[in-house]
Amino acid sequence: MIGSIEGLFASPIGGVPKPRVDTLQVTINGCEGDRQNDLKHHGGPSRAVCLMSMDVMEQLQDEGHPISGGTTGENLLISGISWTEFKVGSVIQTGEVTLRITSDAPPCKTIKASFLDGRFKALSHKVMPQKTRWYAEVIREGVLHHGEAIRIE
Repeated sequence: MIGSIEGLFASPIGGVPKPRVDTLQVTINGCEGDRQNDLKHHGGPSRAVCLMSMDVMEQLQDEGHPISGGTTGENLLISGISWTEFKVGSVIQTGEVTLRITSDAPPCKTIKASFLDGRFKALSHKVMPQKTRWYAEVIREGVLHHGEAIRIE
């Protein structure tokens, strides 16, 4: 299944929201120019990139949540691929970069401003398995570009 990169986000100071960037260099250790303030729960080789679906974001927006690109800490916003295709072990590829899903990305209170009444668990894999963000490890390093094709295998 082929989709596209709808948005790329990185914060050199850490935290959220993460500002939009045009390109994102991904390495085994994470995204260059993106800092995590809580290394116990974010970042590192098994959580190098955080992925989010445009479909999930739009569903949450339709429910009235003020979520938008970068506000929940995602690095990569994907459109055109059913989020039901994503699971631990899924491989995602662009022309240059290969990622593998390692786990869901549990929500925490730092993203509560993106949700009505601070209900950040609306993005919880435990509560709604298909409304989640995912963490991925980097199998092949490279540069991601806004608008480029991306596929899941």
